[in-house]
Amino acid sequence: MTKVAASILSADFANLHKDCTRLLEAGADVMHFDVMDGHFVPNISYGAPVLTCLHAALPDVFYDVHLMISDPARYAADFAKAGADLITFHLEAVPDTVEEVIAAIRATGCQVGISIRPGTPVEAVFPYLGVVDLILVMSVEPGFGGQKFLPTTPTRIAAIRAERTRLGCNTLIEVDGGINTVTGPQCIEAGVDWLVAGNSLFRAEDPAAVVRVLHSK
Repeated sequence: MTKVAASILSADFANLHKDCTRLLEAGADVMHFDVMDGHFVPNISYGAPVLTCLHAALPDVFYDVHLMISDPARYAADFAKAGADLITFHLEAVPDTVEEVIAAIRATGCQVGISIRPGTPVEAVFPYLGVVDLILVMSVEPGFGGQKFLPTTPTRIAAIRAERTRLGCNTLIEVDGGINTVTGPQCIEAGVDWLVAGNSLFRAEDPAAVVRVLHSK
């Protein structure tokens, strides 16, 4: 069954614990924690102290931390200490030091993910299938929530899935951006394992109904 990762970027931060609990009770499997530095992407979100507080309030949750920052190795230990279970960094942020960043994250005890922007050829992540735990395919330009899903995304997911099958490895495939009850099933059909959903979950009148659709295959 496909896992659903609720992106707290769409949460009510005045009631973060309550809002996340509501989504977990609706069936979300993972909490997705987007970190933006205002440099790699043109937005600033939140840092490790927020994760520390959320982890203290909800300690049994799996925290999927997505670092949209220019220097992920520098901050990996901070997010691991704050409660991250998996830390994903952007290939485009560190094109010449990917192996070093993977090693730095591994050293913290966390699982490792690599993300690519929509304009980056999917072949760029092929060398890391079987090396990292997860590949995150961005289906919008990283930096802001609420963007429209790019229709080329399922084809990109399918290409990674095909290469994974060819290699016989088990690296997970995740997608983030514009995921809802229409686009989610398209990505599931293409072979995705985890769906990150923000507005479609946190702003839904019946988030459990949304989760059921995203869990449907």
